[in-house]
Amino acid sequence: MGLLDGKIALIFGVANKNSIGWGITRALRREGATIVLSYAMDRLERRVRPLGESVGCELMLQADVSKAAEMDAVFSAVAEKYGKLDVLVHSVAFAERDALGGRFVDVSREAMLSAIDVSAISLIELARRAEALMPDGGSIMSLTYNASRQVIPNYNAMAIAKAALEAITMYLAADLGRNKIRVNAISAGAIKTLSAGGIQGFRDLLKYAEATSPMKELVSQDDVGDLALFLASDLSRRITGEVIYVDAGHSIMGYTDVEALIDQVKPGAGLS
Repeated sequence: MGLLDGKIALIFGVANKNSIGWGITRALRREGATIVLSYAMDRLERRVRPLGESVGCELMLQADVSKAAEMDAVFSAVAEKYGKLDVLVHSVAFAERDALGGRFVDVSREAMLSAIDVSAISLIELARRAEALMPDGGSIMSLTYNASRQVIPNYNAMAIAKAALEAITMYLAADLGRNKIRVNAISAGAIKTLSAGGIQGFRDLLKYAEATSPMKELVSQDDVGDLALFLASDLSRRITGEVIYVDAGHSIMGYTDVEALIDQVKPGAGLS
């Protein structure tokens, strides 16, 4: 018997096999959840469809989370096929490339608003639609990053979007708690994904995270997936409104001798 037997899980934001959302998908399916996948655009279908088929996913639907009609279509399809929803995963993030580098003060208003809309406000839109399909309660979760609380070079507009996402998590938790719907955010450490590739200096960020974490290692999609499984299951039935870290302890660290630590992890290596 699995922890999620009989539960329906809708996951937004899987782009390919390296997506954090895919790590979450595998973990939820492993424990018995029925999976529904939503991807952002046409060109992602050829990557997402084989993944969905590998976990027995019968509904794979395109939805741009900035378009109400496309979101409506996804939730209508879930309602028609399954009649309910138990788990909603928001693994969606977007910022224009020029908003992920250079001086923060030079990020345009348009780029900032776009990042916040797609990466944060969309959680409200998805939660509103999910609520009607969760009459007996459920679990909603999103993906954040510690740049919401500390300055990470080049993260810029996305950092502000993640800060907004965390505030939205608290307010949604307060609103939906009376319906036994839990809302939490997972703050994952640096992971190499398709979207992370757009951040200038990301390889150096990975080295830094590995070197400065107490456990001297990076986290994986599977690590995030296991935390998501906990949040999706009844084991987390009294946890809501929280930002929960899975980053090998990186976020607790203050000043460190970075070069010395990198040499300990990978002899001869240094920040490029």
